[in-house]
Amino acid sequence: VQLQASGGGLVQAGGSLRLSCPAAGRTSNSYTMGWFRRTPGKEREFVAAIRWPDGATTYADSVNGRFTISRDRAQNTVYLQMNSLKPEDTAVYYCAATAKNLISSSRSSSTQYDSWGQGTQVTVSS
Repeated sequence: VQLQASGGGLVQAGGSLRLSCPAAGRTSNSYTMGWFRRTPGKEREFVAAIRWPDGATTYADSVNGRFTISRDRAQNTVYLQMNSLKPEDTAVYYCAATAKNLISSSRSSSTQYDSWGQGTQVTVSS
C-alpha cells in the first residue's frame, strides 16, 4: 500500500491543522493505520492509531483530548485533526499502515507497521 501524508504547515500555538493520508494500492493491507511523529535527535513517537473495520482508536497521552484520528472508508483516507496545538507538537508527521489486527497495546509500536508514507512538517510557533 502507498501512503502520502499531507496537510502540514505553520500554525500558532492554540491553532488547528488537519493531516490527511490517502492509501493507494493494496488497501486490504491497511487493517490498522497510525500516525507517528519525529523531531530531530529523537526517536519516532506514536501519536494515534485507528483500526479500519470498526474505527477503534488509540492515542498517546500527550495528544489525548486534543487530536482526533478518523478514517473515510469510501476514500481510503485516514485523518488526524489536531486542535489546541502546542510548540512541542512541532515535528514531521508520518502515517503508517499494517495488515495486522493490532490490539490496543500494540498499536503504538512503530515496528508493527510495514508501510510508511513520506512525512509532512508541522510547525507550531509560540
